[in-house]
Amino acid sequence: MTDTSPAVETDTTDPEVLRERAVASLVLARDRTTLLTSCVEDPDLTAQHSPLMSPLVWDLAHIGNQEEQWLLRAVAGHEAIRPEIDGLYDAFEHPRAERPKLPLLSPAEARTYAADVRGRALDVLEKAAFHGTRLTEAGFAFGMIAQHEQQHDETMLITHQLRRGPQALTAPDPEPVPLFTGPSEVLVPGGPFTMGTSDEPWALDNERPAHRREVAPFRIDTTPVTNGAYQAFIEDGGYDDPRWWTADGWAHIRRNSLTAPLFWRRDGRQWLRRRFGVTEVVPPDEPVLHVCWYEADAYARWAGRRLPTEAEWEKAARYDPAGDRSMRYPWGDADPGPEHANLGQRHLRPAPAGSYPAGESPLGVRQLIGDVWEWTASDFLPYPGFRAFPYKEYSEVFFGSDYKVLRGGSFAVDAVACRGTFRNWDHPIRRQIFSGFRTARSEDV
Repeated sequence: MTDTSPAVETDTTDPEVLRERAVASLVLARDRTTLLTSCVEDPDLTAQHSPLMSPLVWDLAHIGNQEEQWLLRAVAGHEAIRPEIDGLYDAFEHPRAERPKLPLLSPAEARTYAADVRGRALDVLEKAAFHGTRLTEAGFAFGMIAQHEQQHDETMLITHQLRRGPQALTAPDPEPVPLFTGPSEVLVPGGPFTMGTSDEPWALDNERPAHRREVAPFRIDTTPVTNGAYQAFIEDGGYDDPRWWTADGWAHIRRNSLTAPLFWRRDGRQWLRRRFGVTEVVPPDEPVLHVCWYEADAYARWAGRRLPTEAEWEKAARYDPAGDRSMRYPWGDADPGPEHANLGQRHLRPAPAGSYPAGESPLGVRQLIGDVWEWTASDFLPYPGFRAFPYKEYSEVFFGSDYKVLRGGSFAVDAVACRGTFRNWDHPIRRQIFSGFRTARSEDV
């Protein structure tokens, strides 16, 4: 998928601009869904490629069902098209491992249903007034559904990575760049900054509200940790030394015999990886991918460093010391362009460390948006003044110490579902996600 649109700031007050943005976001998401569900035959759509993931056909119909529930029923007040399937596609009612046993819609039925819902939703959008309720204000419900579909597109891309068989997806590689020779770390000054947002129109509930946070001075990696750096940890016996692991992490890697990132295998003196059906030599200059929180934390300890907290990560990404303000993105307030970050499945891999100088933060940190989700040290918790909206199952039920926060997005994330305040979270054992990390250290004062 190629996005060559220029970076622009969205006018959140002009109804027609909002309408165009909503249409474009929904269409782009559906184009990607179509690509991900048309590149394989029906048996691959109905199969469960991993107990961690749903069959692709479940995601397809779930996308349509959520769109129906929120845009047709909640916004437009329409009667349900197929109320009998609501339970089948309720993510909280049926765990992923059980979904293949459900009487799911066939691929043809799921496509027809999703297309029918989309046609009606675009009719609703054409006449929508972007005011009156929280759901309709600034087109929030339409933005929420575009983000939801893109999030499931990322989930489906993970399923494609887990799928065994020949290559089904292709994309051009990121542009080659010279080996990054800049400083290895950047100083982030101490002091308060504004974390979260109260005025980003399509921000989700866990990003809200904006609030002041005090952060002590610290240093953070200029780029994400690379495969080459991570290999040094492996070769130094990192997976065999309990000094670097938390008690839970050590128990997890021993129980599961983990010795390298997911999809890696050693071939003589080199490491190979499987990437979307292709086996290749692990590129040393790319950010490391498919590591769990425990692995990221262990590497950081081995390197004499630590993972950044979520607040530290966001300050490094958004704080502009010249204006003493928090920006929407590391490069400013303009929406992401292809010069800023590796997003939207434009490529099927991270770009080399040091890429996208135009996306650099004012402090000099690179690749904070796109390429790989970055594990932080923080548990997933609500911000002060948090209010669940429009339903508590999006964020509230996940708050607590069972989940660690990831930031920044990956090459698999679309720009509509990725911004400087966007928060992702997962169990610390998860490796199938497109996760990497960077490290930090406290500044001696």
